[in-house]
Amino acid sequence: MADPDRSGSRRPTIADVARRAQVTKSAVSYALNDKPGVSPTTRRRILAAADELGWRPSAAARALMGRRSRLMGLVVNRPARLIGLEPWYMELISGLQEVHGPLGVGLALQLVDLPEDEAAALRDWAGRRQVDAVALTDVGWRDPRLEMLAGLGLPGVVLSPPWPGDDDFGPPAQPSRWPWLWIDDTVGARLALRYLAALGHRRIARVAGPADYAHTIARDAALAQEASRLGLSAPQTVTADYSQERGGEAVRGLLIAPDRPSAIIFDNDIMAAAALQVAHELNLTVPDDLSLVAWDDSIVARLTAPALTAVKTDVRAYGMRLAEAMNQLADAIPVASGPVGTVGLEVRGSTATAL
Repeated sequence: MADPDRSGSRRPTIADVARRAQVTKSAVSYALNDKPGVSPTTRRRILAAADELGWRPSAAARALMGRRSRLMGLVVNRPARLIGLEPWYMELISGLQEVHGPLGVGLALQLVDLPEDEAAALRDWAGRRQVDAVALTDVGWRDPRLEMLAGLGLPGVVLSPPWPGDDDFGPPAQPSRWPWLWIDDTVGARLALRYLAALGHRRIARVAGPADYAHTIARDAALAQEASRLGLSAPQTVTADYSQERGGEAVRGLLIAPDRPSAIIFDNDIMAAAALQVAHELNLTVPDDLSLVAWDDSIVARLTAPALTAVKTDVRAYGMRLAEAMNQLADAIPVASGPVGTVGLEVRGSTATAL
C-alpha cells in the first residue's frame, strides 16, 4: 500500500512529520527549530521522520523565522547559447560552488534575454524571499538595477570595477550600500599594450565588449592612458557582444581596412579565437602578419593553434570571493569593496615582433 505521506508531488508539511512521528505539530516545531520542549528520544524520532519524508522548510518560512534560505541568486542577461560557450561564467560558477558546496548553499541561476526579464526575476526572488543575496554582473553606466535592488531590500554584491573618475579610477559614481568587487582590468590593459609596443607594434586595435559596461570603460581609459604614456595613438576600438560570430565580424572589418592593425587586443578568449579563422580566410598568418592578445586566459586560449597570448585573470578566485561576500551579507556582516586576485600576461605563440 502506498505511503499516504509520500503520495502525489506536494511538499511534505509539519503535519505530515507529526503524523509519521506520532507527536503533535508543536513538538515537531520545537524539534526542527532546535528548541527545548521535547525529550532527546522524541527529538530523534521527529528528525528521523522528517528525513524519511524529505521535509525541508520553504524559503519563505525560513525568512519569516529569520533564518537563511541557503540559496544565492545570479541572473545573467545573456542568451543561453552564449553562456554555454563563455568560459568566464563557467569559471565564476566553479569558484562559487567551491565555497558554497561544502556549506550546503545552493545557486539559483537564471538566464534571460531582456533587462526587464532580469528585473522580474529579482522582484520574484525578493517577493518570495527565495534567496539570501544576489550578484549583479555586466554593470552598465547608471545601471537601474542598483536603485531597484535598494527598493527590494535584497542584499547584493556588484561585480564591477569603479567608474573612472576625474582622478584616475575613483570611487563608484553611483554610491550604493552594496560592496563592489572587481578584477583590476587596468593592470591587464596596460600590460597588454606595453608588451605589444615593446614588440614594435604601432597600429593596435581592440575588439571590446558592450561599450556601456563598466569593465569596458575601465579598459578604454587604461589603454588610452598607457598609449599616451608610450607616445602611441589610443587603440582603435570596435565593440561586439563577446560571441564568436560578432567578434569575427569585428575582426573582419578591421583587417579589410586600408590601414589594418598589426595587433589586436580582445576583451575575451572566444573573440580572439574567432580572429584566427578570420585571419586564415584573409591569407594572413598569426603571428607573422598579425599578433593577437586574448583576455581571461581560459582553456580556449591554450587549445588554439597557435596558442593565444592572454591577459591572465583568476576568475575562479573571483567566484570564491563573491561566494564569501554573499555569505557575509546573508549573515549581516559588512563586506569591504575592492579588487580581487592578481592580473598578469601569459605570452604564447599568437604574438611576435612587428614586421
